[in-house]
Amino acid sequence: MSRFLRMAAPRSVAVIDQPSVPLEAGQARVRTIYSGISAGTELTAYRGTNPYLTSIWDPDARLFQPGQEALGYPLDGWGYSEVGEVEELAPQAGQAVDTVDADPPVQVGDMVWGIWGHRDEGVLAAESLRGHVLPEGMDPLAGAFVRVGAIALSAVLAADLGPGSTVAIFGQGVIGLLATRFAVLNGAKVIAVDGIQARRRRALEWGALHALGPAPELAGDIRRITGGAGVDVAIELSGNYRALHEATRAVGADGTVIAAGFYQGEAAGVRFGEEFHHNRVQLLASQIGSVPNRLRSRWTVPRLQQTVVDHLADGRVNAPALVTHTFSLANSAKAYELLDTDPESALQVVLEFP
Repeated sequence: MSRFLRMAAPRSVAVIDQPSVPLEAGQARVRTIYSGISAGTELTAYRGTNPYLTSIWDPDARLFQPGQEALGYPLDGWGYSEVGEVEELAPQAGQAVDTVDADPPVQVGDMVWGIWGHRDEGVLAAESLRGHVLPEGMDPLAGAFVRVGAIALSAVLAADLGPGSTVAIFGQGVIGLLATRFAVLNGAKVIAVDGIQARRRRALEWGALHALGPAPELAGDIRRITGGAGVDVAIELSGNYRALHEATRAVGADGTVIAAGFYQGEAAGVRFGEEFHHNRVQLLASQIGSVPNRLRSRWTVPRLQQTVVDHLADGRVNAPALVTHTFSLANSAKAYELLDTDPESALQVVLEFP
């Protein structure tokens, strides 16, 4: 038997038993060790605000089509930050021989990261795990941060930061803190913004020069810190529209705002007739489905993810330090409730599998 997490309805989580299925040719069975819960995308599904619940994404037209066979509850196996050990492989008949430069195929016993949802075992194409083997000696818990780390790194790359750059990073949850760390490693001067004091402290520990809370005078404080210029770029990762508006106020003339949060519903609190208009602010979206436009000739999502793995493996980014709570799959309902109701005490919540 195996088990998986089901969101039966808004704010209703259950654990479902199902028989283990035999592998088909070319598949791998992975025993889950850790599965990180996203406090952004997953909570929108938990709360019932995710756009996939009311619309269907048309990948050809690249449009959401309202009301056309949208996803509905129950939602099974959500989660995108899994780590596990390859337990079983079913060879693919006539499998091509690997080239010298290609990542080798996975082997039984390999520790891998990937996306198979909150379940105690994942059955997926072995080929999809190529390039997902964690380096020997790397803490498996760190592997649960590859995907969220890639989201953070992509936003930092979109911001085009370097030595001497100034950046305000709005939202110091897990992805915001990872972005702060990557920005610091890129040589930027970081001003972290978050409403939770513990997160502001963590941002300072991770290299931010200043950590500010939301306040009416926030943009003025950022102007004073930057000698009146405002920051070169702001990265918004909280998914809060008012924070997005403050980001447009934080940058100087001809500055750039990277909108990387997962925004819900209609915008409220964004006033594009003010600083956004008068300072000619450029607004760019950053999303993990691709890399920034200017880098696409050389960067790919796999390269982005491998860069994160390298930083996690050598300790430049100590992501396991962000874990505040671990729960068993059986207690996953408590994990979601904690993230939903007590964000001040919870940062990264992880499901741990015995």
